Amino acid sequence: MTRSPDLAPPSAGSGGVPAGMRAVVAESWYRSAAAGLDAEARLAPITLGGDLLADYRAAHPLAQVFPLLDDVLGRAARDCDAVMAVADAAGQLLWVCGESGVLRRAETIGFVEGSNWDERLAGTNAPGMALRLGEPVMVRGAEHFREAVRPWSCAASPIHDPATGALLGVLDVTGGDEIVVPQTMAMVRAAARMAESELMRIALVPDRAPAATDARGLTVALQALGRDELLLTVHDGRGPASTVRCSRRHSELLVLLASAPGGLAGDELATLLYEEDAGRSTLRVEMNRLRALLGEDLLGSRPYRLTAGISADWLEVEALLAAGDLRRAVQAFRGPLLPRSTAPGVRAVADRVQESLRHAVLASRDADVMSGWTRSAWGADDYEMWTAQRAVLAVGSPMRPLVDGQLARLDRDLGL
Repeated sequence: MTRSPDLAPPSAGSGGVPAGMRAVVAESWYRSAAAGLDAEARLAPITLGGDLLADYRAAHPLAQVFPLLDDVLGRAARDCDAVMAVADAAGQLLWVCGESGVLRRAETIGFVEGSNWDERLAGTNAPGMALRLGEPVMVRGAEHFREAVRPWSCAASPIHDPATGALLGVLDVTGGDEIVVPQTMAMVRAAARMAESELMRIALVPDRAPAATDARGLTVALQALGRDELLLTVHDGRGPASTVRCSRRHSELLVLLASAPGGLAGDELATLLYEEDAGRSTLRVEMNRLRALLGEDLLGSRPYRLTAGISADWLEVEALLAAGDLRRAVQAFRGPLLPRSTAPGVRAVADRVQESLRHAVLASRDADVMSGWTRSAWGADDYEMWTAQRAVLAVGSPMRPLVDGQLARLDRDLGL
């Protein structure tokens, strides 16, 4: 790259581009200055906030591989007092993961979920440059355009759609001077390629079954695996489907009703919903609120029930298990069902689905299927699964060192 001849050098602190700066970084400084960015600006702007962020990232393609990235790279970032971040193709940070103390320090420069690190908005930085150049980038402390960011260093690699080549986003590790080593860049690049491979594998799995349709053409699809708040999609056959992110209580009610297609009497539903006796009147209030959200067409009473064709991601996992399709069941399991719920009935459903799947994986004696479990956030500390996986691996398998290392880690953590 060459500097545009009609672009004046930026003013950064006491002067322009420092002498000896790498050409590729200097070009980023010029782009940041041309965008009118103040080098003394402390925070990156928030362009995706509140409820919009949660819904947007839940629907983003990289949500499918975030648990894998967090397990593979996020764990390593935490171990070296760094943070891992995943941004979309516009530079908006969708996930930022790390130890609480490091996350608090990152907040002082606006490195938070929903902030935008396009270099024209946040100045020279690795995620922004990787998106601009379409290649892995490392930016060392003093190379950052904004003064506030100079105590940090970062390494980032773009992630592309393996089928179309379209840019999906960028994977980043941000920390102190200790991450400025070749191994960090290699690790970030490898994790990004792993995400692309996983996206390709997911794309090759046959499409999930569509939501069932009732006689009126109403369909309801529920997504609650790996989510604290359920996503409800309704299609009436007359126009585009509408998707709503439900409150935690409504999420619990919908899980319970979808899991009991014959319906539930008020006393039964209250027992499944509340840890303590809350009374029928409290339940009626909640059901009236849910009816106002869904409409009379979707929620019946006496007994309480959903009155439309229903599909749900946890029911799909159970159906795949019943059909003997274990690989697709593991792929469809995006995490524990409503993991923060304390409703007794929800916990019973969640435990049933997860334990049924786990036992099937253990019984399979299939190293690849077991690997799909242990590389997940919820299976990473499953000692029994790691042990079973090791038992079925050939002595010369390239997976043996990884499995042995994870068992050694768990031995240390558990004091064994």
